[in-house]
Amino acid sequence: MAKWTPKHEAPEPLEGPVVATVTGGTILWFALFLVQLPFYGWFADRDLLWWVWCCAAGGGLGLIGIWYVRGRDAALKRHAAAAQPETDAEI
Repeated sequence: MAKWTPKHEAPEPLEGPVVATVTGGTILWFALFLVQLPFYGWFADRDLLWWVWCCAAGGGLGLIGIWYVRGRDAALKRHAAAAQPETDAEI
């Protein structure tokens, strides 16, 4: 069997409002968790409690994600600001 090789290069990663996207997803996970809480007994009767706790875990991991992407965004802005004077000096 031959080794698979890509036929074209991978596209550049998309850059966008990453912090807003992760924050929105985190809010959605927490909202789903809160919506399911009144039905906790229904989920427990059917052995589906993992649905409730999956949403709670998604919200918790989303908080870590928000912390991470805010730090990444700040680092990118610091890097761009540090690179800016170098390019102005060369002109």
